[in-house]
Amino acid sequence: MNYRHGYHAGNFADVLKHVVLARVLTYMKQKPRPFRVIDTHAGAGRYDLAGVEAGKTGEWQDGIGRVFNAEFAPPVAELLQPYLDAVRADNASGDLEVYPGSSLIARRIMRPEDVLVANELNASEFERLKRELGRPRNTTFLNIDAWHAVKSLLPPKERRAVVLIDPPFEAKSEFADLAVGVREAMSRFQDGVYVIWYPLKDVEAADRFVAEATSRPGLEFLDVRLAVCAPFPGLGLTATGVLVINPPYLLRGELETVLPALRDCMAEGEGCGFVLKGVVQ
Repeated sequence: MNYRHGYHAGNFADVLKHVVLARVLTYMKQKPRPFRVIDTHAGAGRYDLAGVEAGKTGEWQDGIGRVFNAEFAPPVAELLQPYLDAVRADNASGDLEVYPGSSLIARRIMRPEDVLVANELNASEFERLKRELGRPRNTTFLNIDAWHAVKSLLPPKERRAVVLIDPPFEAKSEFADLAVGVREAMSRFQDGVYVIWYPLKDVEAADRFVAEATSRPGLEFLDVRLAVCAPFPGLGLTATGVLVINPPYLLRGELETVLPALRDCMAEGEGCGFVLKGVVQ
């Protein structure tokens, strides 16, 4: 596996993924019982936005680079605060220099009694992950295949869990593998909250994945998609999606408030927009 998230850290897709994750974790803290966060593709943990990888693409500049100091209306600002506070913790000077990965964002929102499991298969990224996150008592590191991690960790002993699945999408079979993996994970722990990121390059493939992953009768889910512009040859990723299975009941309303602001803040041209759909009570 050759994927390095440093090239894409803090881009518009990361912003959407992490905003959704932050809202889910904020809701989970409302109940006193501890919960577990499982990050299946944790990456390097933290990313230098002035480094070689981030500097080569500059993708963060039109993602977190716009959102970090933007002025949002009070309802939007309140909903974004847990996410932005997690980012600001690495940028105390006020200048945006570092972007935290999903595991670090999660740990900053979680409570001491909650548990984080950060898994990363790539050996060099795994070593960086351990250095960046340190070794607090509530964090466990794994260096195994993501789906092996899911099988070994579900069901969690806490009986409450958020599972973040963020594959690199290097293989042509990634969507099919993802659908199978999600269904198997849910067969082990159907009550977990599953936050699943995916790129939106092939809309038909994405639609098939969502349909297959949510095919269980009565399943509640939200599928949120954000485009910063219309697709164009050679332009790279212009749209992204996050599927949330068993979403908190407040999440749909929160995203209806936040998404127009994120769209406007990160828009790069014609064709920008968002879609929010799903089945929730």
